[in-house]
Amino acid sequence: MSIFKTALSNLRTFFKHIALKQPCVLCGAMSARGLWCEACDADLPYLRGNLCEQCALPISSGKICGHCLAHPPLFTRSTAAFAYTFPVNKLIQQFKYDEQLALARALAEALLATIARDELPDVIIAMPLHRNKLQRRAYNQALLIAKFLAHELHIELLTHACERVVDTAPQSTLPFKQRGRNMRNAFVCHVDLSGKKVALVDDVLTSGATLNALARAVQKQGARDIQTWVVARTIRKPAKSV
Repeated sequence: MSIFKTALSNLRTFFKHIALKQPCVLCGAMSARGLWCEACDADLPYLRGNLCEQCALPISSGKICGHCLAHPPLFTRSTAAFAYTFPVNKLIQQFKYDEQLALARALAEALLATIARDELPDVIIAMPLHRNKLQRRAYNQALLIAKFLAHELHIELLTHACERVVDTAPQSTLPFKQRGRNMRNAFVCHVDLSGKKVALVDDVLTSGATLNALARAVQKQGARDIQTWVVARTIRKPAKSV
């Protein structure tokens, strides 16, 4: 290869490398790995260690936390990528309320990396928004995440299977004890899911009341196994294990 061709090749490689970089959304440093840099990624609150199989809360030992044993949710297991703490909570809020849609792929990729491939469902259902909220926001953040997961895992996404028929008060504004009552009869499911294994996708799992209400609607249509996939899990306090 001539000196000219070598120099041209090196120049192209240099500009390609520069073009792939972008400012990290967390610290502003140039990142070649995605929306956040390697240093910030290392500091993110990934949810690791011993977790309750049903609700993904950290537990000291065992497989199921005391709360899930006392009050079993309708979903059998949960997968979460992060704890819902800084800075992930801010990223999700920007994605959810500030139209930072580029975050959808990055957050979905983090969730994808935690999903067990030996427990994949037959279909995926995203947490639906009530039509009033969807009209105000113009997009459903859970559906954007679910679309990426369905594509990468080659699983059918049922985009219109379930509907949110009650425009409930935001769960974040209510005490935990009232959240289950707030979500009562909030969802209906319109498709036959007899014998199907279903994954419900949402951005955050807090009390589990919303996902449990959706799971109830899915179960009524015959789903035999229900799991939840969420980007982040709110950690209130260490759960007692059994």
